[in-house]
Amino acid sequence: MSGIIAQNSGRHTGLVKASSGGGVWNLIETQTASSDSTLDFTSGIDSTYDEYVFKFINIHPSASRPTFSFQADTGTNTNYNITATTTYYSAYHTEADATGFGYDTPHDEAQSTSFLQLSVVQCADNDASNSGYLHIFNPSSSVFVKHFITLNQAMAEDGGGTKYSYANYKAGYFNTTTALTRFQFKMSTGNIDAGDICLYGITT
Repeated sequence: MSGIIAQNSGRHTGLVKASSGGGVWNLIETQTASSDSTLDFTSGIDSTYDEYVFKFINIHPSASRPTFSFQADTGTNTNYNITATTTYYSAYHTEADATGFGYDTPHDEAQSTSFLQLSVVQCADNDASNSGYLHIFNPSSSVFVKHFITLNQAMAEDGGGTKYSYANYKAGYFNTTTALTRFQFKMSTGNIDAGDICLYGITT
């Protein structure tokens, strides 16, 4: 067996272990939303680890049909507007059994300084949420741009009220060689009504 997942990892505590020599997930911080306009991670991201992962657990919006998004920043700039280029594709399955898969040009970015979309329009029903992860590679590098990959699964809703399972995949890079030390998450409209975001540093 190549790795073991600790029994309590589903409760966002403990370690996720891999084979000897590396691969341990070290919990740095957990933030729990309660009608927050943003969730900001402003410490704990430095040269300690080469990889960092944010896990999103049941992110629930306050408003109907918002998108969940993020941006990054450096220690000296707090505007959350780092230039990024991304690619984006998705798969969906409606409750009425319609399906789709493909590249989504409207949801990618080319040298954008705006917030980067993590989910499609989310349903705001009481039992609806979004879960997934954002994986950042070597954010403290002073040589390379900062690559990331993300996967999010949401209970989504279109303008006509159709609800569906929507998985979207985004990858890209922040086009800077300055260290990234801050990350901010928010909804495109309304607040993050509930949910957890857990930050891990991975020992490689």
